[in-house]
Amino acid sequence: MSFQFLNRIQLSSFALRVLILCAIGFSMTACSTVTKVKSKALVTLEKVSETTGIGNNPDDPLEGFNRSMFNFNESLDASVLKPTAQAYQSVTPDFVQTGIGNFFSNIGDVWTAVNNVLQGNIGDGVNDILRFGVNTTFGLAGLIDIASAAGMPKHRADFGQTLGVWGVPSGPFVMLPVLGASTLRDTIATPIDFKGDILYSQTSTAVKNSTSVLKVIDKRAAALDAVSLIEEAALDKYVFIRGAYLQRRESQISAGKKEEQE
Repeated sequence: MSFQFLNRIQLSSFALRVLILCAIGFSMTACSTVTKVKSKALVTLEKVSETTGIGNNPDDPLEGFNRSMFNFNESLDASVLKPTAQAYQSVTPDFVQTGIGNFFSNIGDVWTAVNNVLQGNIGDGVNDILRFGVNTTFGLAGLIDIASAAGMPKHRADFGQTLGVWGVPSGPFVMLPVLGASTLRDTIATPIDFKGDILYSQTSTAVKNSTSVLKVIDKRAAALDAVSLIEEAALDKYVFIRGAYLQRRESQISAGKKEEQE
């Protein structure tokens, strides 16, 4: 009896050692597999970083958040804005679309004039006010752009650009929900730009909401072809938009400073 009991103990001990060895072997294999997966992931991330500059752009330290917001905007655009803009473009005659775009552009000349004056570009500011007066009076409330044909060029200026001309640094790149590409400086200036839009700030809530929706749809419809080209040509659409926005803003601010000095 005792002999059988000892045999059982030995067998149990042997089985336990086998199980321990198997567990160790399995753990080593699993660790090796995990290490390989991690190595592959790191290599992939490095390749992506080399190609797109992820994590390496000093102008975009918030890239993780910005890309998440960019993906949200892309989803919103694909599901709502783009189909609505395509429907708007297909059912609205070209001359009506032109008139709507001219109307919003004419309203924007008022705030552009204010910012040009704040930037020291008095001549451009006077031109913008004259444009607004001529187009509002003789262009059917701005539906027809008579001023451009009369030799009064169109300018675009906002408070973010004004802050840049005054020497306020841009800060990091920021991707805003719905509004899209921006910088920290331009994001801070955005509420002031909304206040400067007389159609947005000086009308009833119903008019403000309806015109804001129409403005967004009209702008998206006007950008359909350009966005399609970007999607076809850009390796990384986010990087392309970021670079284009930052370059454009720098160009606008440099031009504003140059005119101010002159």
